[in-house]
Amino acid sequence: MAVTIKDIAKKAGVSYSTVSRALNDQNADKSDKKKRILRIAKEMGYVPNQAAINLKMSRSYVIGLYFSTISKMTSPFVLHDVLTGVYSVVGSRYNVVVKGIDMHEPGTLNPTYYDGIIVLSQRNEDLAFMEEVMDKNIPMVVICRTVFLDVPNVTTDESRAVEKAMDYLLENGHKNIGVIEGDPRLDSTRLRHRGWRAAAEAHGLDPERIPVEYGNYRFTSGYQAARKLLEQELTAILCFNDEMAFGAREAIVELGLKVPDDISLIGFDNWDMSGYASMKLTTVERNMGDIAIEGTRILLRRLEDGIIDNRRVYLENKLIIRETVKKLN
Repeated sequence: MAVTIKDIAKKAGVSYSTVSRALNDQNADKSDKKKRILRIAKEMGYVPNQAAINLKMSRSYVIGLYFSTISKMTSPFVLHDVLTGVYSVVGSRYNVVVKGIDMHEPGTLNPTYYDGIIVLSQRNEDLAFMEEVMDKNIPMVVICRTVFLDVPNVTTDESRAVEKAMDYLLENGHKNIGVIEGDPRLDSTRLRHRGWRAAAEAHGLDPERIPVEYGNYRFTSGYQAARKLLEQELTAILCFNDEMAFGAREAIVELGLKVPDDISLIGFDNWDMSGYASMKLTTVERNMGDIAIEGTRILLRRLEDGIIDNRRVYLENKLIIRETVKKLN
């Protein structure tokens, strides 16, 4: 079996990207680390795939846009905003191919097909796909999730964002608050969970006493979760995205209650309908378009100018205050 970059990285105790640069960047300085990697590669009998290298020299002008999943966990509003953001940067220079990582067959990634790949990652399981991208030497940017790989990373501080949202409810006198979270397998859910709990503790509340229901970031799941929460005496519901918040509003209205007179409501994302529907939703703005734009710019600087920028970039989340939170004190 042919020796791969992954094999060399494991033996050298370094990252895949470190090995890739040592093997492929002829202009890199002759550091001790690089010399050691080259020695290990030689001892292991590593042979570069020259055919792939030669083919890669001719550009495909195709960028892969990979989501953790398209059908199960990705809101259509997120997909739209990200794709629009990517195309606003690449214009007609590149074709964009949209795929789901959950549908990817390991080992089938063709390094000649993509000039670069943008990954919108939400799950730990995505790491295997990212490692395959790195092993195939395809330039990559990861957005919407912090990953500890030597690649560019564009995201936001979702914990702090939801902490602000919960703070706002508590500062307005709400103590009986329910929370509609997303799929617990997703990083976004875990980060947002951490945020509201931090706010509750800071205000002297026991997070374990706050009722929580789970959805899947879709309208119907927000409706169903709210129906369960409203069996208790609540004055507010914090939702992990706007789509579930609009589903929760449907449940509230069905029970003959009003937003915000009877139940206050906060969402997350600030997607288009949040400001223009009949409910002027208070929400956290996480501009997925801006995240995608910044990630695409970083990728194109790599592809067109040879600039490798492996920084972790955090964009700001803002609390957008509208009309769905009633002040109780």
